[in-house]
Amino acid sequence: MNPILFSLLLLSLCPLAAEDYDPLSKEGKVETKLMSFRYGGREVPLKIYLPEDSNPALVILLSHGLGGSREVGNYLGQHWAGRGFLVVAMQHIGSDTSVWEDAPLGKRRDAMMTAANGRTFQDRMRDVPATLDQLERWQIEKGHVLSGRMNLERIGVGGHSYGAVTTQAIAGQRFGPLGARYADERIDAALALSPSTPRMGSAEAAFSGIKMPMMLMTGTKDGSPIGRTAPASRREVYPALPKGNKFELVLKDAEHHAFSDARDGGESDNPNHHRVIQALSTAFWESFLRGEQEAIKWLQGDGPEALMEKGDLWQKK
Repeated sequence: MNPILFSLLLLSLCPLAAEDYDPLSKEGKVETKLMSFRYGGREVPLKIYLPEDSNPALVILLSHGLGGSREVGNYLGQHWAGRGFLVVAMQHIGSDTSVWEDAPLGKRRDAMMTAANGRTFQDRMRDVPATLDQLERWQIEKGHVLSGRMNLERIGVGGHSYGAVTTQAIAGQRFGPLGARYADERIDAALALSPSTPRMGSAEAAFSGIKMPMMLMTGTKDGSPIGRTAPASRREVYPALPKGNKFELVLKDAEHHAFSDARDGGESDNPNHHRVIQALSTAFWESFLRGEQEAIKWLQGDGPEALMEKGDLWQKK
């Protein structure tokens, strides 16, 4: 039997107390390494977060937003690796920092909007499976720093903004008559920070086929000038997902940058936001990648609400 299904069945028969489960505690030190690889003439820079334990670790891929880099999401990579996961932060050339860093200050937003196009999306769709293929090669390459360090049996993928768009597609979002053409069967759970509805067609048509566990996180002020995304539109993804291990967190007053590392001095500079994001995402990965029963009990019980503040919303189905 699938180990995750077995854990869920066991939990239903013998409920565990989750009082001692703490998704915010760290288990060990984290080492980071910068590396890259090439495929088809395209380069993919990576930042690897290595847990202290040298035993094979389950892997989480992390995809940055438009104009970001492999350095984005450090607060998540450090925390997840501190819990024993090996985190691979990808940098997508063409929709990364190269988009804006050489543009005049007043032209940077225009440069970002221009870069959010079909070509960069297709590049991202190739980067993810190419990265998985490369990890498989490094896993068996003698002498490589990642040789034998990974457990590739169950893999998670997460991302913010454009990285959430990337995550949704890899998790099985449908694209009209093309269907779920970008889905990768090696992915077992997905985390979308600031999710987006499709540009064409209904959310239900796009997301109703995603069967894997999925967690969405957004905020009441999570808008974006790129694509003129309204905060309310991000809330349309969760109702369109089918039942079965689907979760949504909505943080009161959280703006778009609240889910990244940046601090803009706005209302969403609430230290509890990162705390809740780290805790819930950790419990999610430990539930659906590791099948940890205490994590499942905590996530399905009162654990998340105990960390939230007034006005935050948490729902599951």
